[in-house]
Amino acid sequence: MQVVDPRDWFRVSALGDGLTRIEEPYVDDLVSANIWHLRGSDRDLVVDSGLGVASLRTALPWLLEHDPVLVLTHAHLDHLGGAHEFTDVRVHRAELDDVRRPGPVSLVTRTELDLLGLGDEYSPDEVPPELLLKALPSAGYDVGSYALRAVAPAVSVCDGDVIDLGDRRLTVLHLPGHTPGSLSLHEAATGVLFTGDVLYEGGLIDSCIGSDVAAYRASMQRLLDLEVTRVYAGHGRVLDRRELQAIASDYLDRAENSDQPGP
Repeated sequence: MQVVDPRDWFRVSALGDGLTRIEEPYVDDLVSANIWHLRGSDRDLVVDSGLGVASLRTALPWLLEHDPVLVLTHAHLDHLGGAHEFTDVRVHRAELDDVRRPGPVSLVTRTELDLLGLGDEYSPDEVPPELLLKALPSAGYDVGSYALRAVAPAVSVCDGDVIDLGDRRLTVLHLPGHTPGSLSLHEAATGVLFTGDVLYEGGLIDSCIGSDVAAYRASMQRLLDLEVTRVYAGHGRVLDRRELQAIASDYLDRAENSDQPGP
């Protein structure tokens, strides 16, 4: 397997208006999550922290130089992995224990799918990749030793709490369904929305351990009623309001149809 210098593990894209996207191109699509960095006049905001295979502090020291507040949209490995490198970490109270005392995880695809309760993610005729990595961050990297590290300084946030960056204020929205503590961050002044895994382009997951379809429906309805201009999702590309509404409406339609009795 290819070996990548850990300083080159991340891909960084400046999107303007103080926003930067950080990606991990060398991990499987299932766990290839976006990390968002938003500059503020008093503080910076980081949304999610990647898989934790390579050190953010080593590769991107500028990311942590202003002691940013890290908000975790939920406690899955691809969003929580690098959180131990931050000193101010916030997560919804429903998943605070998962951040302070993380459970088992694996970079072996089949094992991790089973741990997430997604063992049927691939159809019988599909062959999943053996590992969730496409490369290694060092020649001696031990895939079997991968684990999430406890984030002792993590504190809880609730729906309606405000993350104040000085010149920018973002409101916490508790939008459960994917996980019990899934949250998004909404900047009312601009319509910017960071959605984590609540909504993104692609197959939304509502069948993992801790998922709740009824709660997901309510969260989607709430998103439809929200004033949004741009969506910075946990995976994939940037979306606009029309695309958000199409994804949320499609989810609600499919959920409603699944409730209809058969012939």
